[in-house]
Amino acid sequence: MSSIEQQAVQAHLVFRSSDFTAVAGVARGEEIGVSDDLVLDDVYQLASGAQRVLLTFRLVGDNRPYQIVDDNKPGGRGRDLFLDTCINLMGNDGSTHEALIFAEVELGVLVDTYLLPLDTLREEIDYRLVGNDPKAAPALFSRMACVAFSRGTQITPSTGEQRRIEDLRIGDRVLTRDDGGQPVRWIGQSTIRAAGTEAPVVITKGTLHNAEDLVVSPDHRVFVYQRQDALGLGRSEVFVKVRHLINGDTIYQRESCFMEYFQLLFDEHQIIYAEGIAAESLMIDPRTKGVLPDSLGATIAPARHGHRLRAHHDFEVTEDLARNPDAAGLLRRASSS
Repeated sequence: MSSIEQQAVQAHLVFRSSDFTAVAGVARGEEIGVSDDLVLDDVYQLASGAQRVLLTFRLVGDNRPYQIVDDNKPGGRGRDLFLDTCINLMGNDGSTHEALIFAEVELGVLVDTYLLPLDTLREEIDYRLVGNDPKAAPALFSRMACVAFSRGTQITPSTGEQRRIEDLRIGDRVLTRDDGGQPVRWIGQSTIRAAGTEAPVVITKGTLHNAEDLVVSPDHRVFVYQRQDALGLGRSEVFVKVRHLINGDTIYQRESCFMEYFQLLFDEHQIIYAEGIAAESLMIDPRTKGVLPDSLGATIAPARHGHRLRAHHDFEVTEDLARNPDAAGLLRRASSS
């Protein structure tokens, strides 16, 4: 296993299968199951009081199952986890929803099933199963892993000017924290449904010395250099997911039906500048490779093998360490004092 794969651990808030049960149709009374057991037009409900639980697993390479790494439930440490299918649901109010189903397997036997909704499901609402597409699941899951900037984000090129991300072109040089001006190798663009836990995060103007509001995907990581060790980490450098800095005020998630997102790819995983904030570019690993066009693999080595780990990955802050209602304020003051 490569070093990048060893680090490719994901954690997602999921519902247990017992929280999503068929209330009408062929599977009435049964929990949501794997693709082969699903019947279109069956109607499901989310149980009253259902709570998402954290499912943590490691990505161990192409064409292999994931591996659960958390000792606690849900999941058993070391068991295989398969991305089974993507389902489409229609609420009785006409709303549509996408969700992924994961299957936990031990010695070839199905142990449990988990539901990862890509937006908000409400309790005791009828959801009719209108789609079941295992082939669509990997691409959708890869898309979720791609850190992305919203349309209109001002990026700093190597010239020092500001340019909207949608105006950048392949080959343009962008200023990076570690390697100076680096050429853009690929620009991804997609419009996705982004709600619930996947809703975009807004870092309001000035919160981290940003010139304007910065709107990014929730797992996007930003880099902050502290002149004082405000978080008590024993180091100056901080690399943290924006979702861990949410305080409901200066940093919050914006509920939105659809978001137009852009990804920037370089030869190496880079820290670039967006609205003045040092933020990461797209990192290629076993999961995100699924979004890249096939033609890219023939022209850029990372598209085939994944980016190597860089020094800034050692500075990543876990959610527990970042859990402070004023973490963003502490970082802003520590980086300017």
